[in-house]
Amino acid sequence: MNLEAFLHHLHVKTDKARPPDWEVDWADAPLAYKLYRGLPAVPLSPEVPLTLEGRDSPATPGLREIGHFLWYVYGLTQWYESVFASDAPEPETGTMQMCRRFVPSGGALYPNELYVYLNVEDAPAGVYHYDAARHRLVLLREGRFDSYLARALGNRCDVSACFGAVFVSVMFWKNYFKYHNFAYRLQGLDTGALLGQLLEVAKRFGFAAGVCFQFLDRAVNHLLGLSEREESVYAVIPMSAEPANAWFADRNDETGTIQADELCRELTAVRHDHYVRSRKVAPYPMLIRMNEASMLASTQSFRRLRGEHRVVEEGRAVALPGVKRLPYDLAAACRRRYSPEADFVLGEVGQLQLAALLHEAAASFWYRNDLDEAQELPGGRVSVYGCLYGITGIPDGAYRYDSESHALREIRPGDHRLRLQQAMSLHNVNLFQVPICLHVAGDQDHLTTALGYRGYRIQQMEAGMLVQRLLLAASAIGMGGHPLLGFDVESCDEIYKLAPQGKTSLIQIPTGPYRPRPRLKGSLRG
Repeated sequence: MNLEAFLHHLHVKTDKARPPDWEVDWADAPLAYKLYRGLPAVPLSPEVPLTLEGRDSPATPGLREIGHFLWYVYGLTQWYESVFASDAPEPETGTMQMCRRFVPSGGALYPNELYVYLNVEDAPAGVYHYDAARHRLVLLREGRFDSYLARALGNRCDVSACFGAVFVSVMFWKNYFKYHNFAYRLQGLDTGALLGQLLEVAKRFGFAAGVCFQFLDRAVNHLLGLSEREESVYAVIPMSAEPANAWFADRNDETGTIQADELCRELTAVRHDHYVRSRKVAPYPMLIRMNEASMLASTQSFRRLRGEHRVVEEGRAVALPGVKRLPYDLAAACRRRYSPEADFVLGEVGQLQLAALLHEAAASFWYRNDLDEAQELPGGRVSVYGCLYGITGIPDGAYRYDSESHALREIRPGDHRLRLQQAMSLHNVNLFQVPICLHVAGDQDHLTTALGYRGYRIQQMEAGMLVQRLLLAASAIGMGGHPLLGFDVESCDEIYKLAPQGKTSLIQIPTGPYRPRPRLKGSLRG
């Protein structure tokens, strides 16, 4: 299969992204977290604060603050036990236990891992893996690597001005074992949700952050000691206690072209033993091919995007009430975040709630990155559409949210719940109980024209980042959201008339009031 057909199947013909006879061997499932063995470790403080409001940010963060930061980003936060029944003629019931985190993940499989490069006083300088299972840092490579990392990022960032950097990787097998090739789409979205959470938590800790989507892949993986046929870094996030415009914005490489292979030769290769639990790991050649096709081997391949993603305005504008940013406690919103699935109830939703949801998600989405010029907003690459029903003061219909004017642009009037329900491939959500069905949309070519195959995963990550902002905003106003990919993309695109604009639906998020079902769960902190 060629790579263009592969991406087409991931979005339009999803049944071809996973063989019909694919059987999930749950008894041999991988762990949802990576465990290194035989390496020195630095314990992190278990006394995680229960609120992130009213914090005094230290001039230079120490290990205690970094530990709290990592836990709120990707720590294990809850333990669930649920009962399921089989489809056999004589059904049997069983239990499934799983750990949850504050970010959503397809099937709660969490394919990402976090690594950090630290320069702090109370820990040896070096590269660490965040061991979420034990809430500690595992030392992978000791030393100062400011120059190496800066060059791997194309000298677009002054790493010496940072106290560290976070690396977000994807372990291919962790959700391939269930979703087969469809895992490739999920991995980008999951990474984006994690990035969205990381950036929101960083704000509460007073850390300045910038997201690097472009870097020399093999050089970064070499630094961490990763096997590229098993795992690869998707994003690098340098962090500092100083404003980012001093060390991140519009920095240009003045040292000429840098090659990944040349950079790798500066460091001795390291390989560490780790445990994944699965005894048998099936091959995933398409994921490896896509990852290799997305890699950047030279800084000459780095690109900038200059605000080319504009939507042609059509339809009347429905003004939303003026609202301010939501003054919510992120820690409380994370604990309350709920994915209702079958638990939606058709409660009353007013204009103010809808306005607060959309405004907060859009306002919080701005972030520094290595694609946009410093003065530009990244929001144009992904945008929010929605089918609304029963919202007080707003006619039922399909709309696009115009964040610049804080208004809804009407696309198609009427109640679209039946059509949306018919477009579901798995009817696990009753959309007739959902007043707000949101869609995040982006370019139909998935940014591959401008950025090659790397553009696809960047688009998925930005969609995931926006989804996480929508989920946090929904939680803050007492609603739930359930991200899902089991819908017919072409049908939803037709509702919003996206095809003529060269855009397509990337993910669907039913959002609204809910009544949580009984379940056994326990917090792992406080």
